Amino acid sequence: MPHPGTRLVVGLGNPGPDYALTRHNAGFWLLDRLAGDYHGDFRAEGKFHGAMARITVGGQDLRLLKPATYMNHSGRAVAAVARYFEILPEQILVAYDELDLPPGRVKLKHGGGHAGHNGMRDSIAALGSGDFWRLRIGIGRPGGKSRVVGYVLGRPSQADAVAILDAVDDAARALPDLVAGRFQLAMNRLHASD
Repeated sequence: MPHPGTRLVVGLGNPGPDYALTRHNAGFWLLDRLAGDYHGDFRAEGKFHGAMARITVGGQDLRLLKPATYMNHSGRAVAAVARYFEILPEQILVAYDELDLPPGRVKLKHGGGHAGHNGMRDSIAALGSGDFWRLRIGIGRPGGKSRVVGYVLGRPSQADAVAILDAVDDAARALPDLVAGRFQLAMNRLHASD
């Protein structure tokens, strides 16, 4: 019987200091928080096309992955780790920035499409499945469609950054439930502020 909970958490973002504080890196912000909370150290892993950390949550091994491939090729890293450690899609949680949620909101869902998010599109294609868990971290939406690229690659206002980090904190508190396979409980807690 496969382990029912999360075995791999992937944070989507772009590598390098120029992108570190941008909205598009909200997934990386979560992984940095988890590594800090659980004393994990990220190390560059060439064969996995990213930086990996290993932590223990509730007695279970959990791997954290920050792809170093840039957002549009995130799937290469996700698929490499999943294949190597024999992790099923339903044991993967991908955390990423979500335009359709306001800053400070976070939503957990299972499966679905990519909703125009390039990192998600590539991850689904590389895994050959959309049957993984998603943690959508709200960053809000700019005025028009033409402004989206500049917006996601820009830094949030101080107020928005605080709200996004609050959402990251909420998500971090849900980790023990996710690792134990208590997804409904995690969802109830995360969505309680709806």
